[in-house]
Amino acid sequence: MSNLVSVPKNGSLANNNSNQNFPTLSNWIDDIFNRDLPSVFTSNFNTGMTLPKVNIKETADAFIVEMAVPGLKKSDFNIDIDNQLLSISTETKDEHEAKDAHYTRREFGYSSFKRTFTLPESVDDDKINASYNEGILNILLPKKEEAKQKPARSIKIS
Repeated sequence: MSNLVSVPKNGSLANNNSNQNFPTLSNWIDDIFNRDLPSVFTSNFNTGMTLPKVNIKETADAFIVEMAVPGLKKSDFNIDIDNQLLSISTETKDEHEAKDAHYTRREFGYSSFKRTFTLPESVDDDKINASYNEGILNILLPKKEEAKQKPARSIKIS
């Protein structure tokens, strides 16, 4: 008789079970799927570093790629072009030799990323250049002469 359910006057079922400290299976599953994923699943797994944000803008003469990558040196970057694919990557390791072997905690530092973009046919890949200043990697992708926007002009009628 302990499994009897009392029905209140409003008609809803009330559970008088005393196991309120234990979540039901459906509550446990809802809790897992209704919360945000931990940041370890939204970043590069062993780095804590997410993919850098990129701005790409087009001018009359070129495309400009701006990538926010603070804390690196220009020697950390690898920029390659292969069959109209522009690849930007980096891999850094933070290795410190510890003279004292009695440390309680030591964390290794490693970070890497690779971003790849398909270049338009209009880019003159022989004239691409890059610079790195104050945490921003800038890559200038000049357009071929025939692809550059020509200024507007008036045509006289003869």
